This record gives sequence, structure tokens and C-alpha cells, in this order.
Amino acid sequence: QVPLKPGRSLMDWIRLTKSGKDLTGLKGRLLEVTEDELSKHNKKEDCWICIRGFVYNVTPYMEYHPGGEDELMKAAGTDGTDLFDQVHRWVNYESMLKECLVGRMAVKPIAIPKGEFCSVCSFLHHHSILLLCVKTDAGLQLLLSVSVLKFLPNIYDWFQTDSLITIVIYTKQKDMNADLVIVDCQDKRFRGEIIMDDHSYLVEVDLDHAVSEDVAVNIAEKVGKVEIILKKKDNVHWKNLGQFSEGHNTFLKRTDRGLFYRKCKLVSTTEVTHDTKLFCLMLPKGTHLRVPTGQHVYLKHIIAGTEVVKPYTPVLPFLPLDFQEPPCHDGVHIYLMIKIYSQGLFTQALDHLQIGDYISVSNPEGNFKKSQVQTSEDLLLLAGGTGFTPMVKLLNSALTEVSCLRTVKLIFFNKTEDDILWRNQLEQLALKDERFEVQFILSQPSKDWVGKQGKISPSLLSEFVKRSRRDSKVLICICGPAPFTEQGVQ
Repeated sequence: QVPLKPGRSLMDWIRLTKSGKDLTGLKGRLLEVTEDELSKHNKKEDCWICIRGFVYNVTPYMEYHPGGEDELMKAAGTDGTDLFDQVHRWVNYESMLKECLVGRMAVKPIAIPKGEFCSVCSFLHHHSILLLCVKTDAGLQLLLSVSVLKFLPNIYDWFQTDSLITIVIYTKQKDMNADLVIVDCQDKRFRGEIIMDDHSYLVEVDLDHAVSEDVAVNIAEKVGKVEIILKKKDNVHWKNLGQFSEGHNTFLKRTDRGLFYRKCKLVSTTEVTHDTKLFCLMLPKGTHLRVPTGQHVYLKHIIAGTEVVKPYTPVLPFLPLDFQEPPCHDGVHIYLMIKIYSQGLFTQALDHLQIGDYISVSNPEGNFKKSQVQTSEDLLLLAGGTGFTPMVKLLNSALTEVSCLRTVKLIFFNKTEDDILWRNQLEQLALKDERFEVQFILSQPSKDWVGKQGKISPSLLSEFVKRSRRDSKVLICICGPAPFTEQGVQ
């Protein structure tokens, strides 16, 4: 993020979009934009960008963009969908930029040589692409790629007893576990999503009859079989499972699937430091969701009529000091450690939520794999401020589950002593477990501070980033503000 000029906050942008000012320069007209026309609008004072087939005039948004003008200019006059997805596909750009909509991209015609489709047309599904064989007069065969949902032969089944409905999904994944199964069952609407690496499989049904809010998930790990068990409200015999949705029985890239949200209730807030709080959210009954280590969720809240979305990494309610058993998931609560910014529109709105209020929480996202930790002998964690949050579950799972682990070292950078999150718990953990060491480094210490001071730098890191032995296998994890992370990686 870059510092914005006064009067260029998110709230200021929302006010501008509601002012009635013509932000496109087209006086309400919508255009069909060709690639050639789009490419002409590639300057800061005249910048159009295409996202998912829609073209936006982002010129008036330049000064309000938290990532700065240069980041927007990377996509100026082009299709910026891939770049947008890499950086922040979770942002609700449709809502944020609705007053900047220029129009749709014109459909580019595909010239097919004179001929005919094969009478027996062979096709295959490859992820979400349909390859279609075309036979021409010259005897050539062309492959036209058409984007489609990847529908599978049914890999699910269902059966019933007098009181239960069991939906079975045969994933054939040997590393299947309950963290990879997400179920939302409210009223008669059932949605079950199974995560398989960077893809997901979906079962989505309007059930024929009502079920209770009790949902159980059983996994047969060796064969990858998932059982989702629902309780019937009435002991009647079901003739059908229900009406299937459009996305039912599909296997898609997770980035193409889109995010699914459910409303969670705020049940408590606890002060962690002078400006950081621990929020405890309760999942709805009928939802089974666990956020894997190293992954995050998105919170979505409507502010001044505009949907605003932000990512946060769930933590534990506290740092356990006993690592004899794997951490227990209560399966009901999500804990988020969030810094409240005085000028932050979203965090101010969070801070003003009352106990019992609701906020939308997405499915987990992220590509961190715990398997990266399983063979590590030395785990080094570099955290800047609230970049500590993804380290919490990682610390816990590493000390609990990784048998070959020799050392875990947390190098925790903050401005002042008052900013250090869970300092007492971390110091207790270091006393309790000889494998763990924590080093606090402050950039704006008081005169009484006797510890290390400074910002992330080669000299500071060379002092602390060391192997336990010459050939040990090391994993280094870094999280914090973008400049901190970039410098740390260098």
C-alpha cells in the first residue's frame, strides 16, 4: 500500500461515486469496446482497464487506489483480469467501480474454414476447457477451445435410513481430511465443497425435505471417501435428494469457482494491545468449516451501501503451551486478530460491531501446504506487526506434529513495546519448550528498551537466521507489510 493524499480514502471514493458526477466521461452511455479501442486508453489521464469482459474508466480512481497509480497502470489499456486475480481477486470491483463502467468488450469473431463438424465429434474435458474437433474441406482438423464448466461422471452418491441422509463423495485422494471439506446446510439448501489442491468439487442441492442443523463429516483417509451426514426433520422416505443447482457436480479451478460466504455472529471481542483486538465469530449451525494452517478468509461488510471485503488469517484463541496432543478444533468459532486503524474504514466498522451482530465470512483461501513443514528441521518465522497472525497456527502445528523439528525461531518486528502481540504468551512458550526461541526487535523503542532495535536488514537477519547444524533442512516463512516482506525475501 502507498500513502494516499488527504481526502482520498475509501470513504471519500464512496462519496464521490454517490455524488452523481459522470466518472466515465460518456454521459451514461455504455459502449461495446474493441481491443483496438481499449488499447488507446493507456495513460494516467485516460486509463481504461478490462476485468472479466467489462471495461472500466479507472482514471478518476487513480488517486484513491491503495496500491498506488503505478500498479493500476500495469493494466492500462489491456485486459487486467489475470493481474487483478494475482493481487486481490477478493476485492468487489463490481461494486467499487460500478460508476466507472464503460461497457463490455466486443466479442471477437472466430473464423472457421468452410466445412462441417465431424459427425462423430470427439471432445475431452481438461480442467474448464472443452476441446472441440472441427473437420474442414481440406481434411484438416481444428481444435477450438471453449470455456465450460467441467461436469464429471457422478463421483457422489446418497442413501438414507429412517432418520439420516448420507451424501458420499468418492475423491480417490489419499490425503483427504476434514479441513478440505466445507459444508453449508441451511433450511433445505445444501452445499458441499471438497478442496482438491487448486481445484474444488461441488455438490449443491435444494433438498426435497427439511433437515436439522446437525451436520457430521466422516473421512475414510486411505481411499479418500467423504461422508456428509444430515438428520431428517421428519422420518419420511425421500424419493429424491432434491433439485440440483447449475454448479452441481462440477470440478473447477478454485479461482474460477468464486468465493462463497455465510453470515457469522460476533460473540466476543478482547483487547490484545492498545490498537489490536481478538474477534470471536460463531459459524452458523449447519456449517462445517475449518481454516487450514497458513490460509485466510475474507470478511465482507456493507459500508455506506458499498460492499467492502478484506482478508484476515484466523488465529487460535491463545497459544497452547502443551504440545502432547494435536490442537483441538471446536468447529464452531473463528478467531481473528485485527489491528484497528484510526483512519481505516473497514476496521472502524468492525470495531463498531455489537455483540450479536453478523458479518459475512468466506471459504478459506491460500496455497500454503503444511507438508512444507513436515520435513523441516529448522523453522524460521519473520513477522512484522500483525504479520504475526499466520504464525500462530503454524507455530502450534509445527511444535505439535513435526517430529524432526529441532528449532523454531520467531523474529518479531514491531514499532514499540506496546505493539507486541501476545508477548507474555510467547515468552512463556519459549520457557516451556526448549525448541522455541523468540526475538523481539523494535524500530521505535523507548530509552528503557534493552533488546534489539532497528528495521529488517541483512545485518540483523544474519545475526539470527542460522541453521541448527550445517546441512539441516530449513523453512523460512515471512509475513508483514509489503515493503517488510519484499526486503525480507531479498
